[in-house]
Amino acid sequence: MSISEEQAHQSPLLAMQVQADSELKTHLVEYVGTKFDKEEVTVNMIAETLAHEFPEFMMAVAEENFLRGYELGLNDAERLYPREAKTTT
Repeated sequence: MSISEEQAHQSPLLAMQVQADSELKTHLVEYVGTKFDKEEVTVNMIAETLAHEFPEFMMAVAEENFLRGYELGLNDAERLYPREAKTTT
């Protein structure tokens, strides 16, 4: 079974409806709901709003995410192909 490129870049977490269970979430959900004119607000809608209105924050999150992923990839590669100890004579 194969998936499209678009499907590969979509996470089910982004479609989750956000529950306003804290003061900050309540503000975000109300703001984004008003902006999108929707009663149900998803994580993706909040991410889009933050990217548009607070790009500095999203860039910091993206950079941290990239660096952690890169580090994890290097660690995995190191464990997959360990260096052989060199012997000197």
